[in-house]
Amino acid sequence: MRDTKKIRLFLLLLPFLKGAYASNINITDCFMKFMNNANQTLNASGLVNVNGGNVPSSDIMNAVGFTYETCLSQCGSGTQNPTWANISQQFGAWLLPYLALISQLPFGARHRVDNLMSAILIVGSPVLAGYSMILTILNANWISRRFDNLSFPNTKSAVRILISLQQSPLRISNEDSLLSSLVVLPDNDEWWPTTADFLDYTHTWSIASVTTIAWVVVAYLLTVASSLSDVSSNINSNGQGTGSVWLWLIPIVIGWLQLSPKCDYTRVRKAMDNADATAFVATDGSDGVVKASDHSEKRAVSIDTDMENPSSPDEMLTPPVYNYARAISWSRSAEDVFNAFRIASNNAKIHKPVTGTTWKNSNKKNFIEPSNRRGNVSEVNAYCKLPRYTRRSPWATGMFFRMFVASLLPLALQWATTGAAVLVVYFTPTTGLGCRSLGYLIYGALATIIWAMLVMSSILSHYASSYSDRPRSPFSSITIRLVKAASNLLRWGGKLVAIVNAIWIIAAGMLQFTSVYDNCYCNSSVLGRGAQYAYDVILFDSLDLSQTKAAWFGALALAGTTSLGFIFYMSLLTDLVPI
Repeated sequence: MRDTKKIRLFLLLLPFLKGAYASNINITDCFMKFMNNANQTLNASGLVNVNGGNVPSSDIMNAVGFTYETCLSQCGSGTQNPTWANISQQFGAWLLPYLALISQLPFGARHRVDNLMSAILIVGSPVLAGYSMILTILNANWISRRFDNLSFPNTKSAVRILISLQQSPLRISNEDSLLSSLVVLPDNDEWWPTTADFLDYTHTWSIASVTTIAWVVVAYLLTVASSLSDVSSNINSNGQGTGSVWLWLIPIVIGWLQLSPKCDYTRVRKAMDNADATAFVATDGSDGVVKASDHSEKRAVSIDTDMENPSSPDEMLTPPVYNYARAISWSRSAEDVFNAFRIASNNAKIHKPVTGTTWKNSNKKNFIEPSNRRGNVSEVNAYCKLPRYTRRSPWATGMFFRMFVASLLPLALQWATTGAAVLVVYFTPTTGLGCRSLGYLIYGALATIIWAMLVMSSILSHYASSYSDRPRSPFSSITIRLVKAASNLLRWGGKLVAIVNAIWIIAAGMLQFTSVYDNCYCNSSVLGRGAQYAYDVILFDSLDLSQTKAAWFGALALAGTTSLGFIFYMSLLTDLVPI
């Protein structure tokens, strides 16, 4: 039944495919016919050499191309007839391995549509994917270093938990003394390592991921070597540019495999639910403590994926590319936990118990007697409460600096691979800006715009969320609503452009492989040279293509070294994170 539907769909599309190539031409045959006629009439008008210069009447047979206007008048505006064998060969060698590699990206959302959208965002904006990745690891390094100087029980487990929950909408609550109890009470000493162990699973290297990455790398190197050994072969439909513009995908996949994000919603949700049974909260009753699950449904540390009004809906989605939306709120929540541990640690250093004035010393080094950490609700709260003069900022310490640093290398990776693709086609005769190079530039520009729109959306949404619960004037209320509306528009617009850009970069490769670009307009680089000075080089066998080959080598070096640099940088950063 499915096969019948596919056949019907193909039959419906066949007229459109036929119409797309209805004006097929053979530009090479057209040029040879024009050159032979010119040789007979000794009229060299319209014929050019490799530099676009006019050919004298005595040297007509050494012409390698003709002007754009001559090409149009002699051949028309149609498209070169594609060779289907070449289409399948170029697609299989340059594009198919990358499309297969997308499957190795980390997903883990509750719904398939969210996983699909995360893949579209990554393909549509490699800058955003790299930014989310590096910001994740910079935040992990930041919170790890902040906890380094604290001497209080469970700090190491707290760091592990916070880092593991970067792919989840982390929420911290001290309502009813929840966070204070979790930090101070010795009854919760089991909760911290148990929760850290529950979250300690890895999504890292597998045989499938290693095989897929190796396939892409080997296929890229072999096809590059093949194209460099015979530059003139299928020069206008060669996939060298396509291979370069997709090269960013290798370091992005390797980076996420190195980082091993905890993005499986089901496993993280189960881990947090299992941990709830071991959490206790202080009370004013005679029992001293009760289980948090008996006290209320609220938790000190939770992943609230069912919020009615989240700061940004993307924050609720667990695929790592959405860390751009979570990073700001996660950093604020992580710093709240750090501050609770910091105040408690400072009190412990001056031997101040939770209740009373007598500190009970232990015979063990770096050990705090449990009796020093017991008290009622008000005492536990006071033990790890920030001083009154301290003003809590909605922005975590150094957040914008980390966002700036996280932007640098992804932008370099995006434009190194895009620039390499542009170099390949720009220096391919006819040199200059043409349809192919413009297509790559559009992709790089849109990818950068998408990143800027979504990052700005995350900043505005966090601002609106942070100030929405505070007392404010009517003017402030209007401002908050406008900021929230701007955030939503940027998020919707960014995703829409990402969908268009992801489709475009795949279509751009196919347009090249199917020779849609192989026409008088695109081959003559009219965009860069202008119609008056544009020309189409047809014969390549007798040309010196050393400049083209050098540009191709340069493109390979640019994209390759930047990708390797990205992988090396990620290796250095991940080595510093205590995961």
